[in-house]
Amino acid sequence: MPEAPPLEVRGLTKRFGSTTAVDELSFAIEPGRITGFLGPNGAGKTTTLRMLLGLVHPSAGQALVRGVPYRKLDDPVRTVGAVLEASSFHPARSGRNHLRVVATAAGIPRERVDATLELVELSDTARRRVRTYSLGMRQRLSVAAALLGDPQLLVLDEPANGLDPEGIRWLRNFLRSFAGGGGTVFISSHVLGEIAQLADEVVIIHKARLVAHEPLAALTARTAGGTIVRSPDANRLREQLAAGGIEATSGEDGELRVAAPPERVGEAAAAAGIVLHELRAESASLEEAFLELTGGDE
Repeated sequence: MPEAPPLEVRGLTKRFGSTTAVDELSFAIEPGRITGFLGPNGAGKTTTLRMLLGLVHPSAGQALVRGVPYRKLDDPVRTVGAVLEASSFHPARSGRNHLRVVATAAGIPRERVDATLELVELSDTARRRVRTYSLGMRQRLSVAAALLGDPQLLVLDEPANGLDPEGIRWLRNFLRSFAGGGGTVFISSHVLGEIAQLADEVVIIHKARLVAHEPLAALTARTAGGTIVRSPDANRLREQLAAGGIEATSGEDGELRVAAPPERVGEAAAAAGIVLHELRAESASLEEAFLELTGGDE
């Protein structure tokens, strides 16, 4: 029997009175990948994450971790580590003592506390009271708490919030290393540029429904819908394309931007015996793809 995916939702729906926050959402995440979870404000991202973590009960459908609802996991802390946007800490506790309390409640050995503090680079400030921490330091402490059980799945809601550029670089490198070691990351963020650098694939929801779930490279190529072609005979190629009703604009060094897929461009060039030096699908940025799929909502 095949192993259950690290994270899966099936027909997931949540209604609050007459408002549908999540509407028949279905997708599954493969292990060893970083998946960006994107959507405009109010699209249903936070509600979906809360259902995944057993904090909100679905109106219909299922939210599964390793094939079972979160509340039925035998050892949830060692299965999934989570960081939600609104994390709370006792302000008078030190960072180390906060993690010790969490570890004790979960039955995790205390020596794991210092290991996770080192992982998130808070060892030097572990004795300071949390009320003296910056927002970025609190975010790192939240990540440390999620890592205490050494889980193979991380569910993160806006983990870069409050991080300075160095902190964002640390987070990016850490998550890549985590996924490279076989871990799975499901990360919700409004910082599309960071997701573009980090994610292997994206799940995009809009108005409570799924609008895309595919590899990042495929999404940006698909939404652009055009072709970049370069030829030593670019003028003749442009005329050949125009004769076939295909619009092309000239760039530098014999480059043409063509409003057609690469297959049609290649066929037109071959029919006219035109040599090509480059032929590739034009990619949109993640932001452009996101805005196209969500109608410009952010």
